[in-house]
Parts: sequence; structure tokens; C-alpha cells
Amino acid sequence: MYQPKILNQSGEVVGQYDYSTSKVVCVGRNYAAHAKELNNLIPKTPLLFIKSSNTLVDLADQITIPKNQGECHHELEIAILIGKQLTDANEQECVSAIIGVGLALDLTLRELQSQLKSKGQPWEKAKSFDGACPVSGFVSVDNFTELSNIDFKLTKNHHCAQIGQSRDMLFDIPNLIAYITTNFTLYPGDIILTGTPEGVASLNSGDKITLELNGLLIAEATIS
Repeated sequence: MYQPKILNQSGEVVGQYDYSTSKVVCVGRNYAAHAKELNNLIPKTPLLFIKSSNTLVDLADQITIPKNQGECHHELEIAILIGKQLTDANEQECVSAIIGVGLALDLTLRELQSQLKSKGQPWEKAKSFDGACPVSGFVSVDNFTELSNIDFKLTKNHHCAQIGQSRDMLFDIPNLIAYITTNFTLYPGDIILTGTPEGVASLNSGDKITLELNGLLIAEATIS
């Protein structure tokens, strides 16, 4: 099972979290500009889906994307590491349960997803293949004075591909977590992906990517 890595203020790995990740809860269409770029409706309540534990890989490792299944798109997201069990919790309880903030890629087989959506079928085959959720280490939430003011960026082959700011979320982080807990329980070690800004695009073998979070975290990877 995947165990989240804990980073110090210099971005160095200082250990692993005590609990393994049982699931990754993802939030779709949480940035209006991203919803529009894919011609999707803007949701009135958070759109949730799950990435299973088989999707989790370390961003520091080489990222392998599926071959012969059409374009695999990067979706850069702020990742939230949960440290307490939460069921039907309020926003204050949810914020107090956050122990770390990191970055992740919600890798998506876009053509397959479009086919599944057109048939009204679930997205798992496009979103939950092995290795579909590369995750960085997590820095302490104490480094963030405001969860509504987090900058993050993805550079691909030395060109800025995605840039985001948490204040642009349709549903902010405390609201998202509270909403999730009204639907199912979160456990220590669970990870929440909070949505992607505009700029999603395909990844190809040989691409080199760099992810940056608020000047606190830099993660680099090569695509194979």
C-alpha cells in the first residue's frame, strides 16, 4: 500500500506518514476555466469520483503512461493529506484534520473518458488505471497561512503548461472536505485532489515535467 511521504521546509523527504492511503477522492470541474475548456457544464455541487489505491505512484519516480489508448492528459491538482477520521464533519473539523499539502497529477485517458461519458458510463477505466495518480510528498499545513491563497504550476519541457491559484476554486478546500464527508468517511492517510485549472494537455514519452507549490515544493519527473 502507498504511504505518503512527509517533507521538511526545504522540500526534503524526512519520513513516511504512519497510515497508508486507502483512497484518493477527486473533485471534477472545480475551476470554471477548466470546465469551459472541455465544454463541460459548471457544477452546482462538487463533482466527486474516486481513484483507487493502485493509481498511486511517487512523483519522484519515472511516470509511465498507457500506450495505444489515445491521449493521456495531465491534470495538475493541489493534494490534501487527511490525518483524522472524518464522517459528516463541519468545515472547522475538516481544516483541523489536514496534516499536509502537496501536488498530484490526475492522469486521464481523454479519448476513452469522452467515449465513456457519451454512453453515460463511469470514468474508472480512464481515470483509475495503474499509475494514474502520481503524488508528491507533503509539506506541513502549518506552512500555509491561508488555504485560499495557494499558488501551483506545471512546467512541461521548459514551457508553462498549467498555472493555478486556490482562490479560483468554485468550492474551497474546507467546503470540499466537509461535502465529501457527508457522502463517505475519510480515514487517516486518505488524499483529496481539489481540481485542476485550465491548460490540460497530452503527455508523451520523453516529456520532462516540473511541478511547483507555493515556493515550498518542487517535484520533477520524466514521462515514459
